[in-house]
Amino acid sequence: MRELNIVVLVSGGGTNLQALIDAQKRAEIKNGKITCVISSNPDAYALVRARDNNIKTRVLNRKDYIDIAGYSQAMLAALQEEKADLAVYAGFMTILDESVCKAYENRMLNVHPSLLPSFGGKGFYGLRVHQAALERGVKLSGATVHFVNEICDGGAIIAQKAIPVEDNDTPESLQKRVMEQCEWELLPKAVSLFCEGKISVRGNKCVVEF
Repeated sequence: MRELNIVVLVSGGGTNLQALIDAQKRAEIKNGKITCVISSNPDAYALVRARDNNIKTRVLNRKDYIDIAGYSQAMLAALQEEKADLAVYAGFMTILDESVCKAYENRMLNVHPSLLPSFGGKGFYGLRVHQAALERGVKLSGATVHFVNEICDGGAIIAQKAIPVEDNDTPESLQKRVMEQCEWELLPKAVSLFCEGKISVRGNKCVVEF
C-alpha cells in the first residue's frame, strides 16, 4: 500500500496541526505523510509551524474571493494539484461548498470540540461551543472526529472521546482540556486509521477496524 498524501487545512494558531506533526514524528501516523498545509489566512501561525517542520505551505486567502463558490473551486484545484489523498480540517474556519465535499467524499476529516450531534452546526465554533455546553449544564464534553460533508458537522462520526465537565469550568478552561485531552489524541489516531484503510462508511455510520 502506497503512503498517502495528507493535506492539512488551517486558519489560525495550528495547535491541532502541531498535534499531527508531533504524532508524525513519533511514527504514529501509519502509511501517510503531511505533504502540504493550506491556510485561509496569510497570517496564521499554523504556517510557521509547518515551515519550521519543512512542510510545504500554500495560502488561499478567503478575502481574495467574492463568494464561497469561487473559494471552493480554488481549494478543490489546490487539493488536486497537491495530489491529496486526505484533507484534514485543523481549525479551518471556512465551510466549503458541495463541489469539494462530493469530490472528496469520505476523504476529508474534521475535529469538532464537542460530542456531536450536541453543540454542532453553523455558528458553533471556538469558545462558543464550550459556552453553550456550560450553559446547558452538561456533565460530559469532549471532541468528535468526523468526515466532512455538505452539512456543517453532519458527516459520519469516526471517533469520540469524552471528559467530565467540572463545576468551576469556564469556557476557556473547558476548551483547553478538550483540546489537550481529546482533540490532540483523536485527530492523529483517526488520520492514521484512514491512511491504514481501516475506516469504512455505511450510510452515515463509520465502521472502524482496530
